[in-house]
Amino acid sequence: MATIIDGKELAKKIRGKLKIECEELKKQGIYPKLAVIMVGDNPASKVYVKNKSKACEDVGIEYEEYLLEENTKQDELINLIKKLNEDDTVNGILLQSPIPSNLNINEAFKAITYKKDVDGFTPSSVGKLAIGEDTFISCTPYGVIKMFEEYNIDLVGKDLVILGRSNIVGKPLLQCCLNKNATVTICHSKTTNLKEHTKRADIVISAIGKAKFVTKDMIKEGAVVIDVGINRDENGKIVGDVDFESVEPIASYITPVPGGVGPMTIAMLMNNVIKATKQQNEHILSLK
Repeated sequence: MATIIDGKELAKKIRGKLKIECEELKKQGIYPKLAVIMVGDNPASKVYVKNKSKACEDVGIEYEEYLLEENTKQDELINLIKKLNEDDTVNGILLQSPIPSNLNINEAFKAITYKKDVDGFTPSSVGKLAIGEDTFISCTPYGVIKMFEEYNIDLVGKDLVILGRSNIVGKPLLQCCLNKNATVTICHSKTTNLKEHTKRADIVISAIGKAKFVTKDMIKEGAVVIDVGINRDENGKIVGDVDFESVEPIASYITPVPGGVGPMTIAMLMNNVIKATKQQNEHILSLK
């Protein structure tokens, strides 16, 4: 039977520490603030944004929300980002994805100053991660790494397979795991003999968005299984990419869905906002 990696409890622990840090900053006249931009009326995005708002309230981070119409033009979005870049009261900027197809999300990410890139999506953040420099790391990959650290799961020399190559999870997770000295393979929709890759892996991380795609016959005995997927099954129940019931008995560690990676993503966003706030106020903090 696998050890269940409790992301909910770990996220609570991290947020508790961040709350203390936030209180200390406020005592010094520094008030961390996150600005979130949402374009359009995506139901899932509304849920995610609401969860981020609640987390900010819990930690003590001030929160501003900018809800833009579906027909917002690219220059209007860029102008708002530039305005927030220049606002010294805003420490972090988050553009909630997806955005309408008529808008170029990569251009929008490029417009966010790296100092406030708490989602870790700007070219500067991505590049620094690739060469192992300190930077803002995308929140979901960062959350996965924190889970490994909390449960003392050593990545050095391990054969690690990631399912999914998105810019949000797969690619930054590749860099994070390489930086931890794992031997990393990324599999995707064009990969042949997928099962051969997963079956030999010491660690499998799935981020492909297919309900119960990873089954028992794809996992070797004693492997660590991290499920990033959030899907709904035929009954409308929230499930992950991994068929938990069949895989859990043979894994050494496994994350549940819900209650695994999801809470960690938001906890690491809060972490990045506090980090950004401290960096932007180094001149004040160094005098204390």
